[in-house]
Amino acid sequence: MTKNIPLEKIVPDTCILVEALVSAQVEKKQLSIKEIIIHEATLAELEHQANAGKAIGFIGLDEIKHLREMADQKLFTLRFSGRRPSAAETRMAAQGEIDALIRQLAYEEDATLLTADHVQAKTAEARGIKVLLFHNEKNRQERSLQIETFFDTQTMSVHLREGVTPFAKKGVPGKWEFVMLSEKELTEEDLKKISSEIITEANSRKDSFLELERDGSTIAQLGPYRIVILHPPLSDGWEITAVRPVKKLSLDDYKLSEKLKQRIAAHAEGVLVAGAPGQGKTTFAQALAEYYAAKGKIVKTIEAPRDMVLPQSITQLSVSKATPEELHDILLLTRPDYTVFDEMRNTKDFALFADLRLAGVGLIGVIHATKALDAIQRFIGRTELGVIPHVIDTILFIKEGTVHTVLSIQMLVKVPEGMTEADLARPVVVVSDFETEKPVAELYSYGEETVVVPVTEHAESGARKLAAKTVEHALQRFSTQVKVELTGDHNATVYVPEKDIGAVIGKEGATVTRLEKELGLHLDVRALTEKVSEQKKVTGNQVPFELEYGGKHVEIFVNAHVKDVHLYVGSTYLASFNIGKKGIIRIKKSNSLGKTLMNAIDADEQIRVMT
Repeated sequence: MTKNIPLEKIVPDTCILVEALVSAQVEKKQLSIKEIIIHEATLAELEHQANAGKAIGFIGLDEIKHLREMADQKLFTLRFSGRRPSAAETRMAAQGEIDALIRQLAYEEDATLLTADHVQAKTAEARGIKVLLFHNEKNRQERSLQIETFFDTQTMSVHLREGVTPFAKKGVPGKWEFVMLSEKELTEEDLKKISSEIITEANSRKDSFLELERDGSTIAQLGPYRIVILHPPLSDGWEITAVRPVKKLSLDDYKLSEKLKQRIAAHAEGVLVAGAPGQGKTTFAQALAEYYAAKGKIVKTIEAPRDMVLPQSITQLSVSKATPEELHDILLLTRPDYTVFDEMRNTKDFALFADLRLAGVGLIGVIHATKALDAIQRFIGRTELGVIPHVIDTILFIKEGTVHTVLSIQMLVKVPEGMTEADLARPVVVVSDFETEKPVAELYSYGEETVVVPVTEHAESGARKLAAKTVEHALQRFSTQVKVELTGDHNATVYVPEKDIGAVIGKEGATVTRLEKELGLHLDVRALTEKVSEQKKVTGNQVPFELEYGGKHVEIFVNAHVKDVHLYVGSTYLASFNIGKKGIIRIKKSNSLGKTLMNAIDADEQIRVMT
């Protein structure tokens, strides 16, 4: 803009006030104004926005306050004119009702209308109104903003709050620290000024937009920065959090195995990218999206907010701007090869993911999880167990910016791990380590509950279990309470009540020697109380429960509002359960798990339900 444009009278519209352009242009001596006239409708619209908790309302009112202070300094005169709009006109502001009132005032006062809205300017010119259009220059990106001064090459995020010194998170995903940026505490005015700059730029730059405005919060994407502005009444003060990707990576940067590369290229169509916050999930999903796009695939994203930095060939859709039904229809009609669903949080997100996957859309879902197995457990209760393998085929767990664990999922009809009776065969979701192909967990229905049972690397083979049962049976002639642990291929530790130890060992060790020869094992005989004392070392959050075992089932009634629990006998882990609305875990006495529980009850061992 040419410096020092003299204007007799001006009428600024709402967008000019929200962007705080009048005061800025006067202070820079780019405008010389004698009188500013603000329409009562403008004030009413800003008041309405502020009452709705939107930041633009507060920022516009602050600009008017600033203009009042400048008028008191005799830089120009300021007055209000026009009628206050009706409630209907205020509600219809988006349809141009307020803009029409402002244009009419400029016409009646023979004043110059100041606007940054091209449609407003064209309409005013058509009526013969003098107009000064501030060009937003949608492609402009060179303007330096205050929020950017808090960032350097190592900054992941900046955290600003009134009454607190500014802090930044610096480092890389998984390896970062909080660093104080200044010893000066920020004020409410500081935060409002920074917010005003952000909102102005988000409305004027091609690579930026306001993602969402709610009562007390504004989410903006400003180039590479994802920015959340909070203020009363939602929060107890003004606060700004700005996040920026530290590094953009390609799939080649992750050093994936050839086996995994082939899986991603040809077979992975229901992918979960999981990890704890700040570990690099979105960065990896972004690399995956670009990989598929470079292979000639049609790729779209579903984001909330849209913060991925992606090439123009990839369409980014906003969850906050459409219903799940609308997104479902759009994706089915446009038929992308892959869709990246960033930050799946609630039941609707999981339902949309499952629905689209079953419709044949290739999906990459990004999900918070502290362990790889936790990612699949997020679907339990939200998706039928039998459907899960059709929805998810690969889990990529990201830790410290690398692909830490890869799991594959398939459905088999088999006897669950730990059970031995053939009639217990059922559909089982088997989760395996992708690289080694070794099972790590099994999911199956058990009565009314869904059970998640880890399959550890040291789990007993069928032969070892049979050997332990043989030892237990051989010793039952000497004691009614026997516990056997195989500690090696030729060694076992036997626990019996202290009063029965003498009978097991025999005179001068004759009985135990004979048993060792019969069984082909070295036996270490110990007191059962010793085993119980070891079991009491279990730590964790214990859940209160009641136990009933009078009929065909062992029933555990959980007396707490919990969703997932783990069952222990002493320190020995048995299984995990997803608790239904009735709060009941029902286990058949006739299967392996039920027998283990009944033996524990008979031996008066401690049963624990843990979160």
